[in-house]
Amino acid sequence: MLVVGMATMAMVVILSVFNGLEELLKDLYGAFDPDIKIESATGKSFIISDSLISSIESDEGVTAVIKVIEDNAYFKYENAEMVGVIKGVSANYLQVHKLAGKMTEGQLKLWNGNMPMAVVGQGVQFALAISSGNEFISLQVSYPKNLRSRSLDPNSALTRRGLQVAGVFAIERQFDEKYVLVPIEFARDLLSYDNKVTSLEITLAPGFGDETIDRLKENLGENYKVLGADEQHAVMLRTVQIEKLFVFITFAFIIGVSSINIFFALSMLAIDKKQDLNMFFSMGATTRQVRAIFLSEGALISFSGALFGLILGYILCWLQQEVGLIGMGLQTSVVNFYPVKVAWQDFAATATVIIFITILASFRPAAMAVKYGEPAKG
Repeated sequence: MLVVGMATMAMVVILSVFNGLEELLKDLYGAFDPDIKIESATGKSFIISDSLISSIESDEGVTAVIKVIEDNAYFKYENAEMVGVIKGVSANYLQVHKLAGKMTEGQLKLWNGNMPMAVVGQGVQFALAISSGNEFISLQVSYPKNLRSRSLDPNSALTRRGLQVAGVFAIERQFDEKYVLVPIEFARDLLSYDNKVTSLEITLAPGFGDETIDRLKENLGENYKVLGADEQHAVMLRTVQIEKLFVFITFAFIIGVSSINIFFALSMLAIDKKQDLNMFFSMGATTRQVRAIFLSEGALISFSGALFGLILGYILCWLQQEVGLIGMGLQTSVVNFYPVKVAWQDFAATATVIIFITILASFRPAAMAVKYGEPAKG
């Protein structure tokens, strides 16, 4: 029973950790990514019109539509330089996104009067040694404008603009090390996008979700890709789910191996009780009754072990959530302790696998007991 209980506890805890990691990823990305993202199905950018914006805003689940221009650019701050991603956003971006709680330095603003401002990721700040709020040094942004130019001067092939850095945000390395947020007017001027955007970011009202995505897909047609929160990072979330599945299969295999202990224990019991079984049969017991006794013994071990493991696993997960038993061990990690999330379907799947395997291991000993105990024929 102890072996079954420990295996059950381990499986429950590991699956809960995977659930916690998946939830953590969604929470981190939710601070930067929109509820819904609309992109062109064929190209990098698309032309926006008042009718397109109106058709999206007319949906009852939509509270805000943010215009976005996003592309790679070259950044320089004094003597430091790097290639990153410039993301130009419309004025309503800061009102609907969750960056306010992710700021580590400076202010969350994209305009200072008529002057455009930038908000950079913490990784960008470290790479360029940026001092936010320094009015004497500007962040220089360059973008290629004429790749067919025959001029020997490389400066003629670049559009350069400068702006001050207002603040620094920290979410996750994927965003922190490359993103620079700027007003969409600045990005449109730098990239020469005119009335084009690379995407539209949609903010939903509370209580709205998949049904709004389905309506937008139907209304916009095949020319646009409408991506929900999970679809925007489908590859990463699918990777976590696949890893969770393989861990589940691996632990099920381990439990199958550990169930050999039950097999041998019941087999030895059948051999040891051979005389008792003969007496039992002589008293009128049937093969079905003897088989049921040994199967009941295996079921008792499996049920009690599974129950013990599930309770202990839940207690450990609860303590990890409330107290934090095991830390990440990294000063740069976004959370101090390993995240866990209890999902009852994992408990049900674990209990089902444990009980099935351990009862299956009892069938052979039950057949041996019947064979040893039956009186010889003839």
